[in-house]
Amino acid sequence: DVVLPDESLGFDFGVSLDESPSPEEAQLAMMSSTLENFSSVVVVDCIPVVPREKQDKLLAVLGKIFRHPEIGSTVPDGIHMPVDANGTSKGFAIIEYVSPQSAQKAVESINGYRLDKNHVFSVFNLASAERLLAIPRTYEPPPSKPYTPTENLFSWLMDARGRDQFASRYSDQTEIFWNDAKATGKEEPVYQRQNWTESFVQWSPKGTCIATVHRQGAALWGGPEWARLQRFAHPNTRLIDFSPDEKYLVCFSLQEPSHPRESAQANLGFFDLRTGKKMRTFSGPAEDYGTSASSGVTSWPVFRWSGGEDRLFAKMGKNCVSVYECPSFGMCTNSEGEKKSYTAEALSDFRWSPSANIMALFQKEHGGGNAPARVSLVEFPSRKDIRQKALFSVAEAALNWHPQGTYLGVTVDRYTKTRKSTYTGFELFRVAEKDCPMEVLELQDKKARIICFAWEPKGHRFCIVSAPSEISGGRTTVDFYSMLTTDPKTGTVDRKVKHLTTLKSRQCNAVYWSPAGKHIVLAGLKSMNGQLEFYNVEELESMAQSEHFMCTDVDWDPTGRFISTSVTSVHQMENGYNLWSFSGKMLSRTPRDRFLQYLWRPRPPSLLGEKKEAEIAKNLKSYAKRYEDEDERLREKQDTNLASHRKRLMDEFKAWEKRIMERRAIEAKERRSLRGPNGYISDDEVEGTIEEEMEAEEVLEV
Repeated sequence: DVVLPDESLGFDFGVSLDESPSPEEAQLAMMSSTLENFSSVVVVDCIPVVPREKQDKLLAVLGKIFRHPEIGSTVPDGIHMPVDANGTSKGFAIIEYVSPQSAQKAVESINGYRLDKNHVFSVFNLASAERLLAIPRTYEPPPSKPYTPTENLFSWLMDARGRDQFASRYSDQTEIFWNDAKATGKEEPVYQRQNWTESFVQWSPKGTCIATVHRQGAALWGGPEWARLQRFAHPNTRLIDFSPDEKYLVCFSLQEPSHPRESAQANLGFFDLRTGKKMRTFSGPAEDYGTSASSGVTSWPVFRWSGGEDRLFAKMGKNCVSVYECPSFGMCTNSEGEKKSYTAEALSDFRWSPSANIMALFQKEHGGGNAPARVSLVEFPSRKDIRQKALFSVAEAALNWHPQGTYLGVTVDRYTKTRKSTYTGFELFRVAEKDCPMEVLELQDKKARIICFAWEPKGHRFCIVSAPSEISGGRTTVDFYSMLTTDPKTGTVDRKVKHLTTLKSRQCNAVYWSPAGKHIVLAGLKSMNGQLEFYNVEELESMAQSEHFMCTDVDWDPTGRFISTSVTSVHQMENGYNLWSFSGKMLSRTPRDRFLQYLWRPRPPSLLGEKKEAEIAKNLKSYAKRYEDEDERLREKQDTNLASHRKRLMDEFKAWEKRIMERRAIEAKERRSLRGPNGYISDDEVEGTIEEEMEAEEVLEV
């Protein structure tokens, strides 16, 4: 029998037929069921808010950007721009692509796109709404982590004696020392490690950390314990470069072609120095990234940083310079809001100012000789022209910025009238002055061959080394100039180039200014066998002349008090390094087999202003008294240490002598027995000697 439910319960027999979800649950269910379709949809925010009559034009602009051939196509009428009750757009748009891959390319390529100075696109995939649905309704605070103290990256700056550190590499060893040559005549070890790097080490620009290079990438080390701070995955890293303010690291690698007809591929990765996150990658044929196809040598760095707080970096292309900005790592826009390179026909070279976002560019003659060569100063990202100078009959030119960005020197090789030979002149720009005035400098010997041009790091002087046109037996001429001079009596400043002095017949092919200015080392490297002259430019006098045979490198410490000269493994003999005082006194000599690198640890910029530094220089005698007393104590300590060392050696000798005499006394009886019954009792050699007188007659023939 079938038992029916009690009809008194009603038509639904007590079971509710209303199973429809709540409005919120229905909306969530609908979104969850359509998330798969949302992977082809992107939302672009921060677009202009425009009235109805301008919306068609805005849609056309959006279509041009988001339907780019490299991105992909949208569905028909795939760009939807919501409007409010008045017909005004709401500042965002929804774009549907034919494939999820195109939508992903749009997010990667257009996110951060600057339409104009007030509108920067924010693009994201609508499928990311899934993570919004996964957010719990009740807030749960994250678990607290115990505080772990980090390495003090500036501990080395707190040395009580203000010493500097340096790193040296030889064979498979990497060592870091305190420079204690003045006090003890030798270095004080700080850290040593075997096989620390696979190719080279490099200090960061401010000396905060040191980088090592490996096949897997690069690593940073620092702090009192030299712990690893960060690592950057970039396989087959060959070269690295820091941004000036230590915010980013660039790694360069080269991928060899799989086929002889193909070209090698260059890969450059930009990393955030603190987090280790890869910010952007540049890839392409090696020739496009400064690598010669014939020699394989890379012109490094490929990307050059501006001197303005790690904001801009640039790369030279064919007839253009591509300038990128941080932290978006996108290309800078022009005045029309377009992301385009800065065009410069026949561009040969460019250099950033060390202190500002100003770029110097050199363009060769082009247009069949109708367009002359040109030097331009351009400010970025505004692309404002600061100064231009046309140059005629130019063969080549080199750009040389003053380390403080106050001057720009351009070494110009010009053709003679017959165009069979060249002569050299100098175009000097005063960038820090109003309207950027310029002067021309030519040497008296116009046929002289210019070897090098170098600015004084702190000051207004510069040095030119040239080989005279007459036969000089390999000797060179060194000229010193100043961009401004001050009358000591009246204090009047003369802003004209003035010749200071000429040093003739010198064995010099390279010059090295002290970081503090005033002093310079005139070095004769390579074929000149390491000739060194220590010169005081302030007093115009030579302080010392010496030699470090086969010297390959000369480096000043950051304070300008010490100099290192080294012979690296490019030579098989005489490897190692010497330390000198600024006046040319040798302080120490350290031989090392297979010597590879000597690197002073850089110091961060001084926190003192120019006025405070000038005040200290003016009252230097009052400050110097304390340091002179300290130096005297160090000398006394050094003398005491030497006396103690000599006394220790004498005590060791006397102790040895006493042991020998005691042993001799113990063995005396055994020696007598060995001499036999008729032997001498005494150990004195003289006592056992018998002297006999003998007479001999000799007949001489007369």
